[in-house]
Amino acid sequence: MASSTLDESVINFLKSHAPNDAFAETDPIKASQALFPTATYTDAEKTEISQWVITSSHLASASEDAAKSAERLSTLNTHLSSRTTLLGGKPSVADVALYQKIAPMVSKWSAEEKTGEQGYHHIVRHVDFVQNSPIFGLKLDNKVPVELDKVVFKIKPIDAKAEKERKKKEKEAAAANAAATGAATPTTLSNDQPPEGGKKSKKEKVKDAAQAAGEAIASTATGKASGPPDGAPTKKKEKKEKQPKAPKAAPVEKPLSPALIDLRVGHILKATTHPNADSLYVSTIACGDPPGTDNTSEYEGQVVRTVCSGLNGLIPLAEMQNRKIVAVCNLKPVTMRGIKSCAMVLAASPRIAEGDDPHKGPVELVDPPQDAPAGARVFFEGWEGEPEAVLNPKKKVWEMIQPGFLTTEGLEAGFDVGAVPQLAEGGKSGVAKLKTEGGVCLVKSLKGGTIR
Repeated sequence: MASSTLDESVINFLKSHAPNDAFAETDPIKASQALFPTATYTDAEKTEISQWVITSSHLASASEDAAKSAERLSTLNTHLSSRTTLLGGKPSVADVALYQKIAPMVSKWSAEEKTGEQGYHHIVRHVDFVQNSPIFGLKLDNKVPVELDKVVFKIKPIDAKAEKERKKKEKEAAAANAAATGAATPTTLSNDQPPEGGKKSKKEKVKDAAQAAGEAIASTATGKASGPPDGAPTKKKEKKEKQPKAPKAAPVEKPLSPALIDLRVGHILKATTHPNADSLYVSTIACGDPPGTDNTSEYEGQVVRTVCSGLNGLIPLAEMQNRKIVAVCNLKPVTMRGIKSCAMVLAASPRIAEGDDPHKGPVELVDPPQDAPAGARVFFEGWEGEPEAVLNPKKKVWEMIQPGFLTTEGLEAGFDVGAVPQLAEGGKSGVAKLKTEGGVCLVKSLKGGTIR
């Protein structure tokens, strides 16, 4: 593990601006744990914290030449392009150390340097996140000015999956090129011997290698890399009679039903504001997933999903902390302003008249029974069944079923069959209550509302 210590300027910064006694620790790992008591770090993350503390000191070094400094800033900007913090999504003292070193520099940048086409957009976003996020809780009198309405060049958010695939292809291409170069050597591709009594010059060896490589490639392309000489009789391989493949059984398509939607009790462990979108919250929610489930991570020893919800300004952030909700868990994940959202939180609102703003309040979260554990199945009475693993977006199951979600006069969450024509034609009618095995899901006060 890389070893490092926090320098005096970072310690003084923590003492003046951090919310606790993290300044008492010079070791960056211990300082991180003091600053973020609920966070846990793997050995790899501890190494990364130490490395970033060292890197941040270089970034602010007056002895760095301009070219080296620009290279470091470019590397940092690329690193932050798909991450909220230096570790990805987990805060550490390295983020604070980086802020302390780089904020004075960023405050002097021109608008073009901050958000121009070749600007350091992601560094600026990270600086703004650290100085304003309640996660860090820094008490700052002077903050770096970040004017969101004066962005010179708007960049598209980086798709982390596409970026990973691009790097993979680059590595494969480099490996293939190295293999080809390594194969094209005089000893492996040419049987020519140097003239008797002397050695070939370096120029001749390179020429021979290139010629031999060309011959090897050409012979491979024409099928003459190995085998009998031209004109020799060859024995044809007997063709094996192909056996007809058994036809694949067509998957049985389940009939349209609200049971296809994977509704579960979720426990919000924490919620923060989205760093790149004023209307979004980012919540860390335990939904009862087993370890290793796709699109999950670990937080405080629990398997969790990251969920973006457009509730900022409609529900106070304090009401999003440490509470039970109902989550839709089998919608296809979507990336919302750079953060992948892997579920949806159900909330009730009044029915919208034509022409009204669909995002106006009031809004209330759907409350499951408080003793229901995270991951408990939530279902509509009379519509029990096994949900789909992932809803196919092309089949529009959610879009067809959701109009039936409502709140009753008794403040119960329910499903009105009559609001879904495809189901009403089957002869079913009435309102089914949304419930767990332990009771019915409710809302605080919104009667006759819609749930989405």
